[in-house]
Amino acid sequence: MNELLTFDDEAQAYAEIEAMGYHAMAFDFPAEENDFHWHDFDSVVYVTDGEITLSTEDGESITCQRGAKIVAKAGLVHREQSPGYSAIIGFAVAPEALTQPINKPLPMSL
Repeated sequence: MNELLTFDDEAQAYAEIEAMGYHAMAFDFPAEENDFHWHDFDSVVYVTDGEITLSTEDGESITCQRGAKIVAKAGLVHREQSPGYSAIIGFAVAPEALTQPINKPLPMSL
């Protein structure tokens, strides 16, 4: 997994995102369990409520709750499982420049 840190409050999250030159957006995610995928951008996720479990292809898994800060590099193959959570996400690119779909599927096996 990339890097897991902590933060104290939402003001700190926004200040750190701004200092990185990233673009901050707040989200409320419903319960979900998705397939392995990747993103073509760096990001930082500040969990502000609820819980999310992140798993990588190699079997590594971590559960994050309020106060967890996840630094994620582009290209990391992962999946998310959550009963629902809220987060402030800092994107390395402007949100309007994100390519679709955000969750890039893994290539089909030959």
